[in-house]
Amino acid sequence: MVTRLSKFFLRTLREDPADAEVASHRWLVRAGYIRRAAPGVFTWLPLGLKVKAKIEAIIRAEMTAAGAQEVHFPALLPRDPYEASGRWESYGDGIFRLQDRKGADYLLAPTHEEMFTLLVKDLYSSYKDLPLTIYQIQDKYRDEARPRAGLLRGREFTMKDAYSFDASDAGLETSYQEQRDAYERIFQRLGLEYVIVNADNGLMGGARSEEFLHPTPVGEDTFVRSAGGYAANVEAFTTAVADAIPFDADAAPVVFDSPDTPTIETLVAHSNAHLDGEYTAADTLKNVVLALTHLDGTRELVAVGIPGDREVDEKRAEVAFAPADVSTATDDDFENNPLLVKGYIGPWSPTGAVLGEESATGIRYLVDPRVSDGTSWITGANIDQKHAHSVVAGRDFFADGVVEIANVRAGDPAPDGSGAVELARGMEIGHVFQLGRFFAETLGLKVLNENGKLVTVTMGSYGIGVTRILAIIAELNNDAKGLIWPASVAPFDVHVVAAGRDQVAFDVAESLSAQLETAGLDVLYDDRAKVSPGVKFGDAEIVGVPQIVIVGRGAADGQVELWDRRTGERDALSVDDAIARLAS
Repeated sequence: MVTRLSKFFLRTLREDPADAEVASHRWLVRAGYIRRAAPGVFTWLPLGLKVKAKIEAIIRAEMTAAGAQEVHFPALLPRDPYEASGRWESYGDGIFRLQDRKGADYLLAPTHEEMFTLLVKDLYSSYKDLPLTIYQIQDKYRDEARPRAGLLRGREFTMKDAYSFDASDAGLETSYQEQRDAYERIFQRLGLEYVIVNADNGLMGGARSEEFLHPTPVGEDTFVRSAGGYAANVEAFTTAVADAIPFDADAAPVVFDSPDTPTIETLVAHSNAHLDGEYTAADTLKNVVLALTHLDGTRELVAVGIPGDREVDEKRAEVAFAPADVSTATDDDFENNPLLVKGYIGPWSPTGAVLGEESATGIRYLVDPRVSDGTSWITGANIDQKHAHSVVAGRDFFADGVVEIANVRAGDPAPDGSGAVELARGMEIGHVFQLGRFFAETLGLKVLNENGKLVTVTMGSYGIGVTRILAIIAELNNDAKGLIWPASVAPFDVHVVAAGRDQVAFDVAESLSAQLETAGLDVLYDDRAKVSPGVKFGDAEIVGVPQIVIVGRGAADGQVELWDRRTGERDALSVDDAIARLAS
């Protein structure tokens, strides 16, 4: 049935919404696809639902082709499964918690691993039931502190999440590859550029984790890639630990006065003025004190030594110390730890700390991989207004471990030897992840193997951000006048505009719309009688249906104008030719 604009629930806006930061947010609101209900929460209007449904149809088709079956879980979930997995607490402030009238705890689902696991546990008990892959397309809820950019980062969003269940690691490898291949087909059908990057495995461990990132300047993720094919997000980038350097002939550490040099910049300037040699920030060892708040509420200070020409990357630090929360040490922390001399911290002290004794900092001391045995540094002497040079790792100080929290820079070598990396911005659109046995072990999902022995099932997790993808497609497909949807996800195939004032234009447009519908096309017909052609054209441009047919002054002669919003071309055609071209 032809959709008539006179009856369609649509109002376009001439002004940008005040809170719109990106093009997709601006045009989706102005063109009548979504409306703001609360920060990070949107009402979906008919146009938006039609585009969303088309994206979901492509996902469903490829999930089916990959052997996955669809289920649907509630969004309101009980506390117990998340308590069992430890995530009721580990999510912290990131989820919405609530209670029913009897005081029972619930949450609005941020993700459904626990529920998928328990469902399969409830119904399956033998290896003969496996492999199994099930999925859903469901709304998720996360209490984003700063929702922004419309649908790109909201508090309510739609995801496709799938989970595979196998009796062996070899089976997981097969299931994982099937889903990974399906994701490539999905993104290709949607016309989205993507880069597959190595990702951090997170708290659940697992053997393999990869993100599908869409390169875009508005992306919130930084990733690295090399000309040789390496790609990873910055959290998963690893720095090769340098080989040890012989230090037998190195001079002993020397403490020197360094007044008013609490920063790397002032330390380098002072060293070049008062020490022999020419120094840069890369010759200095910066010692950063961080506060870790663990899940049990305990607070721990750690010091991390990184080359002075590097900065701490907050995301890498969050991953490195997860599940603990990471923050910068406070003035009170320094006051309560007298061995920490602010601005002059170092791993070696002329009066303390040799191998087997307490750290010179009095707290756990970790280093960047570049601080390998035999490397020599200018660093703090743990005495106010004093530093030391010729402080050698592995001789004068010993770390409690290696940790990656320093920023990644363009030109850093890829860990696989494929060359230098470059940095780019991207938006995550999909994630495939070998969960392994964390949830199955935690929640007791076991099956009998071929020998009648209980074995723990191994799982894979596969997510796609449906509403985020819709926003990215809108971000890519617009101009100064409105949206221009790709045909694969456009809300309608054809937008027919009756632009003349004579009744003949409306009669021809009516007949044309019916014939296009009969030909199998989804038609939006602008039949508004008392609206000017200029307003109708403006609405057609902003709504963004890629093919527009204008029925105007030539209608009496059987002529219409076919307007391709993608190219801007307009062709005068007979009604029959227009139908034939559109139908083909």
